Amino acid sequence: MQFDFESFSRFSRTYKPGEIIFSEFEPGNTFYLIQSGRVQLIKNAGEFERTLDILYPMEMFGEMAILENSPRTATAFALDKVKAIELSAQNFEILMLGNPALAFKMLRIFTRRIYDSKRRFMILTLPDPQAKVADVFVMLDETGSDNENTDEDYREFNITAEDVARWAGISVSATEEVLHRFQSQKRLHIFPDRIVVKSIEDFARFVNSRRNNA
Repeated sequence: MQFDFESFSRFSRTYKPGEIIFSEFEPGNTFYLIQSGRVQLIKNAGEFERTLDILYPMEMFGEMAILENSPRTATAFALDKVKAIELSAQNFEILMLGNPALAFKMLRIFTRRIYDSKRRFMILTLPDPQAKVADVFVMLDETGSDNENTDEDYREFNITAEDVARWAGISVSATEEVLHRFQSQKRLHIFPDRIVVKSIEDFARFVNSRRNNA
């Protein structure tokens, strides 16, 4: 996605490493497009904090508060020095009128982000790390992202343990432990640049049973 940052330079904001951009549960009427740096999204889960995502330049965040007219669903931290365009609903209306093609692309991203947010929340509500990791693969298969299908049930995902940990909301070490357990059960194979799931239906049944029991 191309973006004319110069046209929106007056809306540019800069954040220091570690600075909070916004906090979970606070009202929100703006969203952000990252120009440079990385942003970490964290959700409060009882006594713990879980990383929902780490975002990079040209990615957006904070739009859910505008789309659903609701409080912030996560806390956003600047991992590096972050430069971002801060847009309100009014700014977005100007953007739509001035660049319909770009606005259409952003609306498609918004729609996908709503689904992703709700689907990832389903993963976070699962009762244990094994179910969370298995559901990451089920989610990716549902969306058709990061996988190469070769037959009805076998799946090859071009992801790493770090990617799975980010989606599952658990640590990389805990994710690797679960992945190696699944591998010892011959349910998947781990390669340096990809993970092969032998039966995605097996994982779907496993996740559904854990979700129903919970």
